[in-house]
Amino acid sequence: MISRSFFAAVGALALALPAVPAQAQTDLSFDSYVQLLMARARAEGVSEATLQRMTAGLEPNSRVISLDRAQPGTPTSTGYPPLAPYISRHVDAARIRGGRDARASWSGTLRAIEQEYGVPAEILVAIWGHETAYGAVKGGFDLSQALATLAWEGRRRELFASEWVALMKVADKGYSRSELKGSWAGAFGNPQFLPSVYLRLATDGNGDGRADIMNNGADALASIANYFRDAGWRVGQPWGVAAYVPSGFDVGAYRTPIDAPVCSRVHERHSVYKPVSEWRALGIQPQRNIADDTLVTLFQPDGPGTSAWLLTSNYRVILEYNCSNYYAMSVGLLADEIAN
Repeated sequence: MISRSFFAAVGALALALPAVPAQAQTDLSFDSYVQLLMARARAEGVSEATLQRMTAGLEPNSRVISLDRAQPGTPTSTGYPPLAPYISRHVDAARIRGGRDARASWSGTLRAIEQEYGVPAEILVAIWGHETAYGAVKGGFDLSQALATLAWEGRRRELFASEWVALMKVADKGYSRSELKGSWAGAFGNPQFLPSVYLRLATDGNGDGRADIMNNGADALASIANYFRDAGWRVGQPWGVAAYVPSGFDVGAYRTPIDAPVCSRVHERHSVYKPVSEWRALGIQPQRNIADDTLVTLFQPDGPGTSAWLLTSNYRVILEYNCSNYYAMSVGLLADEIAN
């Protein structure tokens, strides 16, 4: 999970970090830089025992550096890959079957979580399926090594230094280093939370006093639900519905004029928000029941004559989890398949 807040946080974290100026840190050896990280973690209350076990034998991971440097920068192309092929790959028979099986296996837990948080079971399961294939693929990178490497490398130093300290606070709750494995970028557990997100939103879903998103499905599902509630999920509202767009309708004429401060290439593809009733008056017909006063945006990603949807504010909540139209659409459509 790399949320829009992940990117928005970069600037804020740069201001929040004390320590040594970035230029001076560049000249430090990895071991010396880790000592700086440890000093900051101590100052924030992490125990010495945790710091020692989480840094024993720590050395930089060249694979992590290669993966980070391979990340694309701000796109300059004005085009977009088509959505339909992405959906066919990510909302396939195996993932749908896995989601339905997971929903059945966790039905009692999901009912309780949905009642408490108001987020539909199928949405929670769809996120789980997309993030880790329902717990099967959680990543094998040593998080302490990966985050320390990324902080030391320096491309996004302040962000990853802060996440490393947050990881130490997670470890201080009694989790072993072998449990704290995940993606090269620091996301971990069934829902692929960053350490700072874990500290803020991870939830005990089974009443045992721990929020073990690595090993406990109930905790993972409750934590996803807590994330969605915190992001503003509206109870009783769908994420979106398929819509009929009449031939010749100019979707572009209703494109939003708002320049979003983050994920602008995601939001620039959406229309202005209108009540469903106003879209109906323009000839746009939702293909499922949705209240006429619901504010929705029209999205027809692959152009005239292709599939279209009316998207609610709950779609934007999915974007908070991962700011990509491809990701959010595949989560919503997978959830619909799981529910059927």
